[in-house]
Amino acid sequence: MCQATHAAFEFALTHPHLVRDWRVASSTLVVLCAPDEMSLGWLCTDASAAGLLFVQFHEPDLGYALTAAAFEPASRGLVSHLPLALSQRGEVRT
Repeated sequence: MCQATHAAFEFALTHPHLVRDWRVASSTLVVLCAPDEMSLGWLCTDASAAGLLFVQFHEPDLGYALTAAAFEPASRGLVSHLPLALSQRGEVRT
């Protein structure tokens, strides 16, 4: 969850105009879980190809591995197949 928070902060700093609009419109946040770093990288590649705004977070303590990404609300269709984070552990009611 900490990695997702890093990505969200980076997104807010990189795209403040979009974050302001999002906050007024809904303020809804959804944290999803990609199966692995490669899948997350492919997702970012697909978002880039589609012209969607996103940021990646690379964790310095893990050799700068890609550990999280934050996507603009228009990316809903791209990420809708991913499960909610923590839902596999029974910590989130779906």
